[in-house]
Amino acid sequence: MSIFKKLITAVRGGVTEVGEAIVDTQAFRILEQEIRDAKLALEQSKVSLTNIVAQKIAIERTLKTATDSITEHESYVIKALDKDDETLALEVSEKIANLEQQRDANQAVLNSFESQVITLKKAISQADSNIQSCERELRLVETTDKVQKANDLANKNANGSNSSLSSATDSLARIRERQQRKEDQAAANIELAESSKDESLQTRLEEAGIIKDKNSAHSVLDRLKKSSKTKQS
Repeated sequence: MSIFKKLITAVRGGVTEVGEAIVDTQAFRILEQEIRDAKLALEQSKVSLTNIVAQKIAIERTLKTATDSITEHESYVIKALDKDDETLALEVSEKIANLEQQRDANQAVLNSFESQVITLKKAISQADSNIQSCERELRLVETTDKVQKANDLANKNANGSNSSLSSATDSLARIRERQQRKEDQAAANIELAESSKDESLQTRLEEAGIIKDKNSAHSVLDRLKKSSKTKQS
């Protein structure tokens, strides 16, 4: 049973690693989408704020109407009392009590709206600041990623260039060696041709009797005779 649990744990670990690898490869897309989602939520919050402000304005208008009506009816009460018409004054006072209840209820709603407006404005401002910060960070990490990829590519190309240069150097050495052999062969051919010309000319001169062959029997005999005469003298 423990082995089975270990296998399950290993599989779960593998799935986690695969999931993390996918997240890593899609990190920029995920971050961009998260920023877009945050912007959409921010726009929705701004719409909500606009609606609340509109309702707040309407409540303020209603509250002002109620307050003005209360003030107006209070003056009616005073006039009724001045005429000793207490029954009418009481009736108007009941109207004032109802208006005050409406006023207090509207005031409570207005207070709630004002609190919501303050809270939403702070949240929107903070969210907007966070989004701008995320966008700056995204541009920074994108630039860093591009620089790192460029460095990796440059290093890869440099390694490839070193290998290519080494191969090119070997190729140049082989080419120079081959060219040198051809130059040596050409020089040898010229040397052999010159030597052949000299030997041909020597032979022709000897055959014409202009010069004597040092290695002929007559030349050897003449040389020995001269040597013998020199010794006798």
